[in-house]
Amino acid sequence: MTELAKTYEAKLVDDKWYQFWKKQGFFKADSTSSKQPYCIVMPPPNVTGSLHMGHALVSTLQDILIRWKRMLGYEVLWMPGTDHAGISTQTVVERHLMKTHGKKRKDFPREEFLNHVWTWKEEKEGNILNQLQRMGSSCDWSRLRFTMDEGNNRAVRVMFKKMYDDGLIYRGDYLVNWDPVTQTALADDEVEYEDRQSFLWHLKYPLKDGSGFVQVATTRPETMLGDTAIAVSPKDSRYTHLIGKMVLLPIANREIPIIADHRVDATFGTGMVKVTPAHDPNDYQMGLTHELEFINIMTPEGNINENGGAFQGLSMEAARPAVVAEMKKLGFLEKVEPHLNRVGVSYRSKATIEPFMSKQWFVKMDGFAKKLQKAVHDGKTQIIPKNWDNTYFHWVNNLRDWCISRQLWWGHRIPIWYRRDDPSQMICYDGEGMPEAVKNDPDAWMQDEDVLDTWFSSALWPFSTLGWPEKTEELKKFYPNSVLVTGHDILFFLGSTHDFDG
Repeated sequence: MTELAKTYEAKLVDDKWYQFWKKQGFFKADSTSSKQPYCIVMPPPNVTGSLHMGHALVSTLQDILIRWKRMLGYEVLWMPGTDHAGISTQTVVERHLMKTHGKKRKDFPREEFLNHVWTWKEEKEGNILNQLQRMGSSCDWSRLRFTMDEGNNRAVRVMFKKMYDDGLIYRGDYLVNWDPVTQTALADDEVEYEDRQSFLWHLKYPLKDGSGFVQVATTRPETMLGDTAIAVSPKDSRYTHLIGKMVLLPIANREIPIIADHRVDATFGTGMVKVTPAHDPNDYQMGLTHELEFINIMTPEGNINENGGAFQGLSMEAARPAVVAEMKKLGFLEKVEPHLNRVGVSYRSKATIEPFMSKQWFVKMDGFAKKLQKAVHDGKTQIIPKNWDNTYFHWVNNLRDWCISRQLWWGHRIPIWYRRDDPSQMICYDGEGMPEAVKNDPDAWMQDEDVLDTWFSSALWPFSTLGWPEKTEELKKFYPNSVLVTGHDILFFLGSTHDFDG
């Protein structure tokens, strides 16, 4: 007689039966089955470390749905996988290498650094998969995928070229969210915001004709080094007589015009704002409208560049008090008042985001926004609970073109080659290796140094894991997917979980 333990001993039971379930193939999906399909593609956890309670909750909810549908007689597929997580993984590995080797990323050749990241990925992915199995997750492990495996690499290249050829992907100079720590651009959705107690500085700029001064109020006095105009509201009668006049920009000793623009809030500060098109999203739009000069004053490291004159070399943070002190010395600081400022912060490095003019790759979002809106409006895609619909629509209705290039080494390298003597000549290639022209004359061509935003490959995840761009049985059987279980903060990164024309 075997005496039963008084308490349940999970370690004596769970692994035994889980291995039995796997060996018997109870979790495997049959794409040739005539049963009604039910599919969940796991939101792939990042290979940065171990899973946390949030992952445990999401995986448990998915497992409940999967096992319930399996018992109801559906042909069930729960597709497992992991995400390369470009910025976060590279950041973690860089910190690790600083501790173990005393070297930064750029102290290594690119390929050597990537070998270190792959080693990290293999170790951490093993831990993640072990955790999922210890929890009893009934995934079809025979179909395990990774966002940078060969299947996904091909899907990314094919989709990039398709969108490039269709004119949906373009390259251009644009004001982006810049993380000076990781030194890469971020999409709008990768920026978090914090309320910080700061100040509103009232600065005087002398009129060129010597008739007096104008007064602006700003939360960022350091960016005055890149000012190319002063703007007022066209409806503000206080300043109508000044429109068209020239102002002498203190410190920089540059003449700039006073313009009228509807974007100016006449109730903020003095109702008169400085315009720095290369360092503020609103000013950027004014710069385009009024054909102003775009003067970049910042290096990729977040320091003042040569356009900052005597302030060159200072960090943007250190330049602020230095500029204020100089304006006070010159008698151009009118007053300072407390002000609560909303500041953008990198979701990974926690660095303060700097708007930065940079050449990047973008996806045109106009057409996609309409499809995203229609999918939920028509009920093809349901958001549960429904009260998140309004949040979703607010996001869709305010979409800007998506910056998809990242100044990283870890990720899907952008499949574009430039001719060295004429970078305007480009080849977009969706095959393996290099285009034929590059193979024939490799010294004449160079591949784009940047990689794609992680979310570019993640957006393809619901169908790339099922074999796309090939027309596979799995794709036919299990796509569109049935449901997605995730945190509400990920809602805005998801656009391809239901319908795909391609």
